[in-house]
Amino acid sequence: MGAVCFWAGGRVDQQAGSGRFDALELRRQQFFTQPRHWLLTGGSGFLGQALVHRLLDAEQQVSVWSRNPAGTERLFGGRVSVFRTLDDLPDTVPLHGIINLAGAPIAGGRWSPARQQLLRDSRIALTDTLLAWLSRRTQRPEVLLSGSAIGFYGVHGDEELDEQQQGQDIFMSTLCQDWERSAEAATRLGVRLALLRTGLVLGNAGGALPAMLKPFHFGIGGRTGSGRQWLSWIHLEDWLGIVETLLATPEASGPYNLTAPEPVINAEFARTAGQVLGRPAWLPLPAWPLKLALGEMADLLLTGQRVLPRRMQSMGYRFRYPALRAALEHLLRDQEPQQP
Repeated sequence: MGAVCFWAGGRVDQQAGSGRFDALELRRQQFFTQPRHWLLTGGSGFLGQALVHRLLDAEQQVSVWSRNPAGTERLFGGRVSVFRTLDDLPDTVPLHGIINLAGAPIAGGRWSPARQQLLRDSRIALTDTLLAWLSRRTQRPEVLLSGSAIGFYGVHGDEELDEQQQGQDIFMSTLCQDWERSAEAATRLGVRLALLRTGLVLGNAGGALPAMLKPFHFGIGGRTGSGRQWLSWIHLEDWLGIVETLLATPEASGPYNLTAPEPVINAEFARTAGQVLGRPAWLPLPAWPLKLALGEMADLLLTGQRVLPRRMQSMGYRFRYPALRAALEHLLRDQEPQQP
């Protein structure tokens, strides 16, 4: 992976890491007591919105590169600066860091050639444009956090995957590999680069969770396909916590898995969701209609990956929601069982 550094190590002793956690948390808290200027791409998406609000709550200055400046300004109540083109952001304005989250949604129908090109352009071409602009800029940021996904790893069945695992020659993996490769140009510009290999982010205000739970509300929830495929998830609060930690840690570079330390198989997710919601989880969704409707994209739902966040654990990050039940109970605590 060129300039990207890979971590090597085994499992982490959580008790032994408590001192590192205290130091890490203190550094993160102190870091965000000072106002800094951050530029985001993908600021109007599920993750982008959550991060913008978190930064604003910490009294940080936020700019967003957006194709829809008026809509983005309304979205954040005029509290952010919005630029249609990067050249509208003056070189004289100091910029501490960039968080690059832009990309068309992966879910959205079959991966036709046109759809695959859109997914590539909205990630790789956009990142190429971002880095070309950065190369022309006299004042450069200290850090770039650039999006990726655990789809980087491809299909590995029950094998545990950490940041050392290489990608595969399938579309989702090559998409992520090329996206990361585009971002690596930052290191040649003297900018620290961390890559966010994000799993399924669970939040109650967007993302995939509301759609995943809808069948349960109508009493027809259940496993998908065999139910044996792994689901590597993360609570939105931990996703934000990791991003903040990576921004605040000068030594943090290379790829990081943004997933909880306790992935589950699909059947366990269905069972736990049903129990938390007080709804049945008895009706399986067969694989064949998904394959018929979604083609290659169905592999995202039917294969999955068993991904572990070993680099974040090695750093000493302590997850607020390491287990699925606690995460769902927190997210769904105000939701009453619904009648169909």
